[in-house]
Amino acid sequence: MQIREMTLKELYPVYDLVKQLYTELSYDEFEDLVYDMRHMEYKMFGILERGELVCYGGAAVQTSLCHKRHLYVFDLVTDEKHREKGYAKMMLEYLQDYAKTAACEKLVLSFKWQGKNVIQV
Repeated sequence: MQIREMTLKELYPVYDLVKQLYTELSYDEFEDLVYDMRHMEYKMFGILERGELVCYGGAAVQTSLCHKRHLYVFDLVTDEKHREKGYAKMMLEYLQDYAKTAACEKLVLSFKWQGKNVIQV
């Protein structure tokens, strides 16, 4: 198992996983959005098992009055075939460590739960 930052050359496997979360998102729109988010230092992180991307987290260091300097996790998804194996927990732990090295005070996670947007601090 390997956890690492994904590169722009790996957009196809990232998209294949992300489309499980955002089913209406086309590849072209995904690619445009990823390139648009580069200005905010959006990072793509993946957990790979035997070379297969099984979990993805997209995040950026941000600063706000409410959360001060923090790591904002925009996207977190585990492949349907690999859910209930602890990969999301591993990714969140990795992102917490990344946040500490980036001098962030906290990690903020945005996600959908039962059709509603939720922000967890």
